[in-house]
Amino acid sequence: MRNDSPKLDGKTALITGAARRIGAVIARRLHAEGMNIVLHYRKSEQDARALCDELNAVRHDSAVTAQAELANVADFDSLVKAALQWGRLDLLVNNASSFYPTPLGKVGEGDWDEIMTSNLKAPFFLSQASAVHLKVSRGSIINLVDIHARRPLRDHAVYSIAKAGLVMLTRALARELGPGVRVNGIAPGPILWPAQGLDEAAKQSILDKTALKRAGSPEDIAGAVVYLVRDASYVTGQILAVDGGRSIGW
Repeated sequence: MRNDSPKLDGKTALITGAARRIGAVIARRLHAEGMNIVLHYRKSEQDARALCDELNAVRHDSAVTAQAELANVADFDSLVKAALQWGRLDLLVNNASSFYPTPLGKVGEGDWDEIMTSNLKAPFFLSQASAVHLKVSRGSIINLVDIHARRPLRDHAVYSIAKAGLVMLTRALARELGPGVRVNGIAPGPILWPAQGLDEAAKQSILDKTALKRAGSPEDIAGAVVYLVRDASYVTGQILAVDGGRSIGW
């Protein structure tokens, strides 16, 4: 951290899919840096409220929950409004994502719509809804991408396509919203295993393809978020790989 890095105290972050997993870790880290947090959730109300209570116990009136269906663009104004109760919006983290297999030949239109909505459509329209406020605060947008935006994952064609689109969305928005708003992405490698699980051999095969030969942690992603929002004032339109070197392998 540079000595002249801006502090995050009193600034506000809106994080989608913030109730669990990587989203929750990002929320805790940004809160620890002094930010007020809007915790978006879709169905995980209990987890979101528990995290909100946890954060508010540390610093009173510093976190709120906000439920929204990311398929419903009309809900996005209410998410932005939740942040503006603190008078500003400084950071949008598009973290929410649908991930499940879509083997070619078995993909239905509903699968396409669900995966594209959470991974591409929602980040675009929520960024659009947030842009005017982010310009006022000279804030930033961070999109959670994936190494599979560059290296398609077998049996996950729709997800890989959506994340590739999110890479271009990140770069396009950086052009559209500069100079007032910076837009970057983070491409995690093996951080958390899929909820549906992998056997130990499959996990080891993935780790063997990283340069560091080990899994990362959600804290690694949260640290990258802090870097991009706090320390990287001359970085925009970039995708930061946090993947243990997976993207340089075969």
